Amino acid sequence: MIVFSTSAARFTYGSASLPGCFIALALAGAAHAQTGNQELVAKGEYIFSVAAGCACHSDPKGTPHSGARRFPIPFGTVYSTNLTADKETGLGGWTDQQIADAITKGLGRDGVKILPIMPYGLYSGMAQDDLNALIAFLRTLKPARKPTPELQTSVPMLRSVAAQGWLKAFGQFFTPPATAPKSGIERGKYLTEHVAICGDCHTPRSSIGVPNRSMYMAGAGKDIGPLGELVPNITPDETGIGTWKREEIADLLITGTKPDLDYVRGLMYDAIQGTSHGYRNMSRADALAIADYIKSIPAIKNKVK
Repeated sequence: MIVFSTSAARFTYGSASLPGCFIALALAGAAHAQTGNQELVAKGEYIFSVAAGCACHSDPKGTPHSGARRFPIPFGTVYSTNLTADKETGLGGWTDQQIADAITKGLGRDGVKILPIMPYGLYSGMAQDDLNALIAFLRTLKPARKPTPELQTSVPMLRSVAAQGWLKAFGQFFTPPATAPKSGIERGKYLTEHVAICGDCHTPRSSIGVPNRSMYMAGAGKDIGPLGELVPNITPDETGIGTWKREEIADLLITGTKPDLDYVRGLMYDAIQGTSHGYRNMSRADALAIADYIKSIPAIKNKVK
């Protein structure tokens, strides 16, 4: 019951005054917003995990997520950047839009193009709600001051000219959905291609880093594999993982254990176990969805050596 008292000059609702009601409503709204943000961060943490904990941004011997991991590239060496909330050397001083543009467009905070060793073309297909959640989670990473070493290259204007030319000739970008597929092979395809980015390592590249899309997921030898590592063929061919059951593929993603009980090493170990988050945090339903998608792609005969 609402009562207006002229002597008191205030509204009352039952035994509560309207100012009290406004305070209660404000507190309830703040609590709801906090709950919503916690849910967004939790979702972002999961996306971060399925993105292999962004393992490229963690030096195995350094502070997680603070970058400075060394990557040899044609004509030089590049170092991964600091993802923590440090305001000077990390993302602490970036806006949400600047972070989104870096992830999906390859634009640095200063507008300079990020070298396409970062798979921002593939990340451009990440669902908008997943991207927003990922950014919310990145905001929670404990600040760690660690400057990114300068690019080392023998090619003048590698970022400003060569990278732009490479992208125009070979780059591939996608229109993101508002929300991600929820289940089945479509979800497996989405996670594989735009979150876990499996093809970025498992698809062979030319000497200037151009992916051979006709050999999608067919593996790469040590001479062209990332960090000089052999990367296996994961197509459903007998020279790949054609004999594996979907459950065995899911087991490897979550535990790192192969059907022969051997264990993954190198970058795949980092993607699963080597950082604070990784494929090991993936739900079994999503691991099976990825397995179903991988078993559906064309089988390519390529015995990797």
